[in-house]
Amino acid sequence: MQMAVVSLQPGQTVYCEAGKFLFKTTNVTMETRLTGPSNGQQPQGGSTAGGGGGMGGMLRQAMGTAMQVGQRVLAGESIAFQYFTSQGGEGTVGFAGVLPGEMRALELDGTRAWFAEKDAFVAAESTVDFGIAFQGGRTGMKGGEGFVLEKFTGRGTVIIAGAGNFIDLNPADFGGRIEVDTGCVVAFEEGIQYGVQRVGGLNRQGLMNAVFGGEGLSLATLEGNGRVILQSLTIESLANALKKAQGGDKQGPTGGLFSTNAG
Repeated sequence: MQMAVVSLQPGQTVYCEAGKFLFKTTNVTMETRLTGPSNGQQPQGGSTAGGGGGMGGMLRQAMGTAMQVGQRVLAGESIAFQYFTSQGGEGTVGFAGVLPGEMRALELDGTRAWFAEKDAFVAAESTVDFGIAFQGGRTGMKGGEGFVLEKFTGRGTVIIAGAGNFIDLNPADFGGRIEVDTGCVVAFEEGIQYGVQRVGGLNRQGLMNAVFGGEGLSLATLEGNGRVILQSLTIESLANALKKAQGGDKQGPTGGLFSTNAG
């Protein structure tokens, strides 16, 4: 299990998803908000982005907050962020993911966004904007995994975490396209086209793949030229291994499609 220890200069701010904070020095303040840095904040001078202040600006801010909270609820994430700011000298904050595995610091230079699986985000500088991206289309919705992704833009550092070890690939090195277990996708750069497809057709071989292969009915597809980060352990595989160690077995003899509930 890895952790990230972040050194903050005076006035520097990082934010994390609720539940990823570990420790801080006493000169680092902590504030919980319902919005990421891309919403609900006024520019300098007190006016809103729409050019009007007063009640109109407050209404727009409230609508922006409600929209982002609604998106995070749809993504199945915590509705709050925690912000940490160093005051009166250099400060230190510690963060970690929720599963045993690897962490990675992504450096954004403003030219390309990064997309991350909804459980991968740990923390980011306040100069990095957070958003929700919907990818995969109708097939992604039916697949149940990977349809909702988190999007990071701007400049600064984003820290992500995954289960097991990370594997870095570029689809361009493999003919421009790779097909991946939906639970293995951690993050990818803008320019990569993400989709979800069925494992074969609804024929004998397709059903054999789904039933006896334990893969379900869908695979993620990643196309284009850019960095892709995969994890070597899926959350489902970890849960099944833990359940087996406790004397239960989530999967029945035919694999993941038909499962049994022990006890």
